[in-house]
Amino acid sequence: MNLTNLVIIPARGGSKRLPGKNLKELDGIPLIQHSIQYALLAGSLIDTIVVTTDSNEIAQVAMDCGVEVIKRPTELSGDHEPVISAMQHTLESLSGSYENVILLQPTNPLRPGNLLKESLESFESSKVDSLMTVDFLKEKFGKIVGDKFVPENYIMGQRSQDLPQLYRENGLLYITKVSEILEGNILAEHNFAMVVDHPFSRVDIDDITDFKFAELMLEMHAS
Repeated sequence: MNLTNLVIIPARGGSKRLPGKNLKELDGIPLIQHSIQYALLAGSLIDTIVVTTDSNEIAQVAMDCGVEVIKRPTELSGDHEPVISAMQHTLESLSGSYENVILLQPTNPLRPGNLLKESLESFESSKVDSLMTVDFLKEKFGKIVGDKFVPENYIMGQRSQDLPQLYRENGLLYITKVSEILEGNILAEHNFAMVVDHPFSRVDIDDITDFKFAELMLEMHAS
């Protein structure tokens, strides 16, 4: 069976910096459930939603939400295992064939409501092989050489508003042709960078401070 859009949500059970992160409740529901619900709201734009996990508890949350689960083998669940391996394993485990994969990372639980629809439209109209979301890089940054700070993107004393326009990969979502995933690429040579200028793009949960920031963003932007 040939289908178009597959959502993959990778969620390991382990997390060193924030134990139980993907099951920790944000706004009353497990972190993983935010990405699941976001995908479900896309309706007919998405053919299949899959959570790939090594955790029985995460698998149960996904099944309770009515989405498919692929149990990830131990050798693909380590701290240093790249997400591409879990995506390839998921594709190999499914019976249907798909054109595109949408990657939703549970550590980026907050996304603008219309982002998925607009990104799919941009992906299709641009005729590219992958799409990533980015936002404006507003910070002054540099290197430390010896004990000296050396500016990288500005001249010392330069005003922030005069900085050259740079962008940051924010991880809100990725769309990639299945053929690229199977070759080991999340981002292809023909890639579209979609600018998302929204406070949610700054939420990326790695530790408890990030989690508290996500709670603050939800409170500030509650409808």
